[in-house]
Amino acid sequence: MTTNEGRIDGGSKAGDGSDVEEYADLGATTENAMEIAETSMDRVRELVPDGTLADRIRQKSVHATGDPEFQHLVRFTGETEDEPIVAGARAVLDERPIVTDITMVKAGITGRGHDCPVQKAIGSGAELAKRTGMTRTAASVFELDRQGLYDDAIAVIGNAPTAALALADCIEGGTRPAVVVATPVGFVKAAESRKRLREVAGTHGVPAITNVGRRGGSGLAAGLTNELVHVASDVRSGEVDLP
Repeated sequence: MTTNEGRIDGGSKAGDGSDVEEYADLGATTENAMEIAETSMDRVRELVPDGTLADRIRQKSVHATGDPEFQHLVRFTGETEDEPIVAGARAVLDERPIVTDITMVKAGITGRGHDCPVQKAIGSGAELAKRTGMTRTAASVFELDRQGLYDDAIAVIGNAPTAALALADCIEGGTRPAVVVATPVGFVKAAESRKRLREVAGTHGVPAITNVGRRGGSGLAAGLTNELVHVASDVRSGEVDLP
């Protein structure tokens, strides 16, 4: 397996056989942008191991936060650390939906290298939120779960701890996302929500990528999700073999 993120295939239509431009990062298309992205990741690799798929997620967490110590805060739920990345890459290759908690996370998900539909939860549960008084993000998660959108999806939560708690309740109720990426940020319920989600995901066999502590956020969640797309692109191009 190679973990070089420097040159990947990220065509506008994944796997359609058309000639596509290679670039250093799924968001970089110009020569200057490619140089910046490649140099940045080279510096990250000097600080973070580069031997496993889980290391790629650790690298991306450092790249997204600008903090080398963040690599030690990432947690993986599964039989191995690589399991959530493998599950996420396969979900990307299968064009499963990517469902985010809020608009900001959705905006950060790359449009290159995949054909997954990307949808935000926020705004879907207005009536439930009004009736019960729960947060709009929690209500939105429950509403999309009622519609069956989270089963086999890439569930991404980057902002709202109550959305993470709601997703944990849904998993306890039988919902099975393909993978969960959850990095809600803040001083109230953020760390607790991620801990609960890890415990529930572990109990019910749902692969998950989370972090400990107060930090996190939409940019981090989007970056980690984009790395799943990077891995899938490398599988497609033959640079990575999934177990």
